[in-house]
Amino acid sequence: MKQLKETAQKIKSMEIRGAGRIARAAAAELRDYADRLKTDDLNEFNEKMQFAAELLVSTRPTAVSLPNAVRAVMRYKGESANEARVNILRLADEFITGSENAVLRIGEIGARRVRDGYTIMTHCNSAAAISIMATAYAQGKEIRVIATESRPRWQGHLTIQHLDKIGIKTFLIVDSAVRYFMKEVDLVIMGADAVTVNGSVINKIGSSQLALAAHEARRNVIIAAETYKFSPKTLLGELVEIEERDSSEVISREKLDEFSNISVRNPAFDVTPREYIDLICTEVGAIPPEMAYIIIKDYLGWGIEEMNSNMRI
Repeated sequence: MKQLKETAQKIKSMEIRGAGRIARAAAAELRDYADRLKTDDLNEFNEKMQFAAELLVSTRPTAVSLPNAVRAVMRYKGESANEARVNILRLADEFITGSENAVLRIGEIGARRVRDGYTIMTHCNSAAAISIMATAYAQGKEIRVIATESRPRWQGHLTIQHLDKIGIKTFLIVDSAVRYFMKEVDLVIMGADAVTVNGSVINKIGSSQLALAAHEARRNVIIAAETYKFSPKTLLGELVEIEERDSSEVISREKLDEFSNISVRNPAFDVTPREYIDLICTEVGAIPPEMAYIIIKDYLGWGIEEMNSNMRI
């Protein structure tokens, strides 16, 4: 139980961050937790696994990859606790391997949209988006990247570290300079924390203003998103909850205490309408946003009936 709670806290505090890493961490923890459960009683085993699943899902409300990863593992079956345990270990390992392979496949598919000499703008820190740029560069295409700082958590600093190791020439800019530099950009590539059934994308705060600036400048926007980042619950009309984080990420509590009439709003994500998105690049192919429903139905395997019977997670 201690390790389970520690993993949940690391996800909640963003010590473990990034939609793919969160998903893999949750799947791995469910696997390890199941392995640690020594009970031979199937009902007790199922109850404890359900508790673990709900605890992990509750940590980050916006990151759809998290509940999708948990669902993938919690589809286990078994007529005994040991049989269920073995099934969980298999499903978790399959999800983790599939997640890692998905990033590589997205890189291969997305790189076909990158031409030699392109300047690419990106936001936040997305392994899938970086995979596209890294693959294009490995193919011998001379590209350069403009990366935002991605305040207030500064994820852009992680992105430039990755790009620098690869050898890609990169410029770091403040978030508010996006529109100023858009005239130099050929293509925008960003990741996603969630994709809704209508093709809208939830991603790091500031993504929508970048997409808007690209739309105004007639630059294409590519979203790099593994299929497990598509949101099944939006199929039933449910909105993706936008997480608001602590004010201390924006201003210190000591500084905030100096004011009498000031409070802080700190949404972690925003919604980019599908009208501003040219393409969503997944491991199963590049699709227009309007095809998001197909991913949810055919690749996640969630239809209306199954959604109605699996609303707890």
